[in-house]
Amino acid sequence: MKAAFLAIWPVLATAVAGAPAQASAAAPDRPNIVFIFADDCGIDSFGCYGSDRAKSLTPNIDALAKSGTRFECGYATPLCGTSRCLIMTGRYGFRTGGLTNPTAKDPSFKDEPSMAKILKTAGYATGMAGKWRQMSDSPGDWGFDEYITDPTAADWYWRQSYTKNGKEVTLDKEVYVPDHTVDFALDFMERHKDQPFYFYLSEHLIHGKIMRTPDSKEGALPHQHYDDNIAYLDKTVGKVLAGLDKLGLREKTLVLFSADNGTSQVGYQPEHDPNQTTGKIGGRAVSGRKGQLLEGGSRVPLLASWKGTIPAGGVRNDLIDFSDLLPTFAELAGAKLPEGIKFDGTSFAPQLRGEPGQPRDWIFVQLGTGHYARNDGWKLNQNGELFSMKDAPFVEALVPADTTDAAALAAKKQLQAALDDLNPKGGKTVAPGADQKAKAAKKAKRQAKKKAAAKTQ
Repeated sequence: MKAAFLAIWPVLATAVAGAPAQASAAAPDRPNIVFIFADDCGIDSFGCYGSDRAKSLTPNIDALAKSGTRFECGYATPLCGTSRCLIMTGRYGFRTGGLTNPTAKDPSFKDEPSMAKILKTAGYATGMAGKWRQMSDSPGDWGFDEYITDPTAADWYWRQSYTKNGKEVTLDKEVYVPDHTVDFALDFMERHKDQPFYFYLSEHLIHGKIMRTPDSKEGALPHQHYDDNIAYLDKTVGKVLAGLDKLGLREKTLVLFSADNGTSQVGYQPEHDPNQTTGKIGGRAVSGRKGQLLEGGSRVPLLASWKGTIPAGGVRNDLIDFSDLLPTFAELAGAKLPEGIKFDGTSFAPQLRGEPGQPRDWIFVQLGTGHYARNDGWKLNQNGELFSMKDAPFVEALVPADTTDAAALAAKKQLQAALDDLNPKGGKTVAPGADQKAKAAKKAKRQAKKKAAAKTQ
């Protein structure tokens, strides 16, 4: 799978071979950590991953990749809320109950560990801006010293209000809120430049509704607005990087960029994608999209830049899932993990220092009643079905149940042992049929909105 994926872009493969083996300078003891988290855009949404649609739309994100390491095999869960819950707690959904978007709000800061609180124990100032829902309670409850957010999980773009540290802020005119979130982030970094800090910039971009941006041209069509949203996400990343440069913090700061799940189905609609290019890399369609337990649902960008520490131009195929972020950030910060709690992740801090590290043998992805374990060539789901991933992320080939292929049988044995050890079915679950009920309720809500909109026209 790895070789087949990289072979699509020989230039990128060359970057792997040409990347320095060691860091160019000694790593700071405890870096600042800036985590930029995009919404609803998988690997097919970024030029540095070979996107056909976005190859000229993401220059800042592509430059971020070139300045550090691009991880090829980063895995979210397939939906927003479940990914956020996993990142915050470092624990898989069957442990916390954060198994679906509706249940991602069930885990409480009173019962679960919190990444922000753990970093605070190491003396880090903590801040966040942007999308918080579907998580429970407030960012302050989960350990963020300062934050601005909003009451929704979708399309908080052109508004006249937002929530700042628990209080509603009302403006005298409509503004583009993503600009305010970035400005808040940069202000936080400037005020805390003399101490270690963690900032979580949780973007609404490019979650639907797809709307115009401040840079959109008058009369632009929906598919142009879609491109505008990708470009504006890239612009916000550029503003953060420029701000860190201005403050002289790039060599003291790890910048990590990722997204909460794969590309949303909104990008596949004719009005947003008349040429059917969303989801394609090198002319080939990625398997699946947001909400699906397929590569296109879970495989997301994962870029790490730490000037002077992470070798520039690197590409790594280490398997990483979102449970790994908490222990990684904690190790970098010198924070101890709470005792008596089962964390699921493996720190990849050594890789961020330019060292080989100890990459994990498999990752685990769960959504609702479904789940799978995956290694670098195979995937085994909750039904015992084995898939060959040698042509991923484009093809996930079901292996016949009666196969005699030695490699397939060995992979199935390894992955089944991993699932047996995790025992997700023995943890917290959702009611039978809950996935279908949630989808039906969401569909009914969409239809009701369309009917209401039609009546007002």
